[in-house]
Amino acid sequence: MSEAKGGRGAQLKHTGLRPGWTTGACATAATTAAYTALLTGEFPDPVTITLPRGQTPAFALAAEELAAGHAMAAVVKDAGDDPDVTHGALIRSTVRLLPPGSGVVFRAGEGVGTITLPGLPLPVGEPAINPVPRQMMRDHVALVAGRHGATGDVEVTISVDHGEEIARSTWNPRLGILGGLSILGTTGIVVPYSCSAWIDSIRRGVDVARAAGRTHVAGCTGSTSEKTVVTEYGLPEDALLDMGDFAGAVLKYVRRHPVDRLTICGGFAKLSKLAAGHLDLHSARSQVNKQFLADLAREGGAAAPLAAEVEQANTGLAALQLCTAAGVPLGDLVASRARDEALGVLRGAPVVVDVICIDRAGTVVGRSEPAGP
Repeated sequence: MSEAKGGRGAQLKHTGLRPGWTTGACATAATTAAYTALLTGEFPDPVTITLPRGQTPAFALAAEELAAGHAMAAVVKDAGDDPDVTHGALIRSTVRLLPPGSGVVFRAGEGVGTITLPGLPLPVGEPAINPVPRQMMRDHVALVAGRHGATGDVEVTISVDHGEEIARSTWNPRLGILGGLSILGTTGIVVPYSCSAWIDSIRRGVDVARAAGRTHVAGCTGSTSEKTVVTEYGLPEDALLDMGDFAGAVLKYVRRHPVDRLTICGGFAKLSKLAAGHLDLHSARSQVNKQFLADLAREGGAAAPLAAEVEQANTGLAALQLCTAAGVPLGDLVASRARDEALGVLRGAPVVVDVICIDRAGTVVGRSEPAGP
């Protein structure tokens, strides 16, 4: 991407921080290598995969094992310059052949968690391997099968050395993910966050958008929310601000350097934190307030039993699902309250604000009307 452009790529380049790879990308690379070895007797090393946005990184193998009926390959996770607790973790994939028609079956090996509570993007009892990494592995299994005339029916067991110990430093135990880590990632890339560097990149993004004559910009929490605002409004790349968890940084800079309209788009749970008055949305510095969500649900017409369920929900998504099933517009209520909080930070600056809440798949689950001073 050229220096003249804005958006996520320019922001990352401006920070000077080195990106890394998600656990999902590492698991996909290990799976690709193991399945290839199972079919051919040889491990590709390095092994190249294709990420959801088209990048083609290569991964060196840290361990490999080929035996009758199964193959195992392992990759060391490199999180780049991000202070990620999984940096340096050894991620293994063991692949076994299954009868034709079985498809790709995922198992949680040692160090990978299992879902035990509702409200997450996977059913209770499933390995904590998120939907996008699962799809990445399915796609690469299909590619390898196509190259070698196989059916692609396999069991994939993902494990992480010392994963259960590492998981104690994450939110997994509180979320009911027991036994280890989650295999995560929507793009395959870990975007590194130094608070000062990233906030500086946000400011640069606003400056680039204004210099290009953009009157409508969007602060997005990640790549999925970026796609949503592009679909909703057709915004160009240099109007997209990758704010990550730093909602306050966007609002404070736009207060001093106004644009006509600001859209804030992000996951429902994150934006519920903004609605509750938090300007830093990182899980280490703010949490989803279920009592707050229960109070909002009551404002939206929820009866006492439903409000009590919301207050006891495992996750923000679970609270949203409860209200959606009951016809209570919790998503819209959160979006409207988040917009009002944003307007409060803007302190009368001539900026119209609207907020869009999405789920993990990018589906809009709540939105506010635009409003300004």
